[in-house]
Amino acid sequence: MTTAAGRSGADRSLFVAVATVATIAVLTAVYLASSVIAPVVCALFIIAIVWPVQSWLQLRVPKLLALGIVIAMIAVVFVVFGSLIAWGFGRIARWLAMDGERFQFLYTQLVAWLEERGIAVAGIWAEHFNMRWLMRAAQEITGRLNTTISFWLVVMVYVILGLLEIDGTERKLRAMANANAGRVMIDGASATAEKLRRYVMIRTAMSVATGVLVWAIASFWGLPLAVEWGVIAFALNYIPFIGPFIATVFPTLFALAQFGSWQEALVVFVCLNVAQFVIGSYIEPHVSGSALAISPFIVLFSVFLWTFLWGLFGAFIGVPITIAILTFCAQHPSSRWIADLLGAPKDTPTVGKSV
Repeated sequence: MTTAAGRSGADRSLFVAVATVATIAVLTAVYLASSVIAPVVCALFIIAIVWPVQSWLQLRVPKLLALGIVIAMIAVVFVVFGSLIAWGFGRIARWLAMDGERFQFLYTQLVAWLEERGIAVAGIWAEHFNMRWLMRAAQEITGRLNTTISFWLVVMVYVILGLLEIDGTERKLRAMANANAGRVMIDGASATAEKLRRYVMIRTAMSVATGVLVWAIASFWGLPLAVEWGVIAFALNYIPFIGPFIATVFPTLFALAQFGSWQEALVVFVCLNVAQFVIGSYIEPHVSGSALAISPFIVLFSVFLWTFLWGLFGAFIGVPITIAILTFCAQHPSSRWIADLLGAPKDTPTVGKSV
């Protein structure tokens, strides 16, 4: 005869199995339908950030005029941010083209040092990194650029439609027959939007601080393109873990080419990483407080998971998605344990107003 404890254990095992299968199925769908879902997620992220501006403006000017102003502001931010990144990487690419002989010399030294120790890399490099590979890479970059432009055009359409429909969506949620579900959706959306706005503000402030420190360190050591390294560090800091690491490795390689000494390059690398560590592990947690507290393991996992699913855009949006999921989980007693376990605050305040 089956006992109550046995039935409870079987039910729990069945629930875990179903939840696991459902999670895998959802992630698979998200991966396969990335071209459809990713623009929607990006649009929701932007709407959460700009809605207070839209709400404030439409109380003072006609709604469509307010929408036009907000869209113009978004476009300006995109153009400025994209221009900074293109300028920084473009300047470094031109410097590489003009000073390629020095890097070729370093590469020759590295190959000789490795081959002395029985590690042959010249043949592998010649086989995989030849002119045909460069042509394919150039074509791929061009294709990605066209895809990126199309992606942002679709995102802007979703943003326009979403900003126009927020008020109506809130009224529908408040009028739902299941009042508790409507309350969870409204409170979860409001709390998520507030956290995402705070996340963007803090991340932007820390990115500016990182860019300034990288520029100062590069200038102090006499590295070329110090301003460009600061701009790149600012842009890459929006991607947790991966971005700061890349922003320290590239200047280190340039320091090695500039000084010709691995000891001095190592010092530059250490200085850059100390600056990144102080900002990312000490200043930022104190500034953000408990409202954005997430386990570092979950942050890193989110970055790698969404990078795998959606590429570079996934690396940027992974942490905001995690913040949104945990915030919604904290709104209902049955799922609050997930938010508590993964580092979200235990006492998420109830927000009674719209996003």
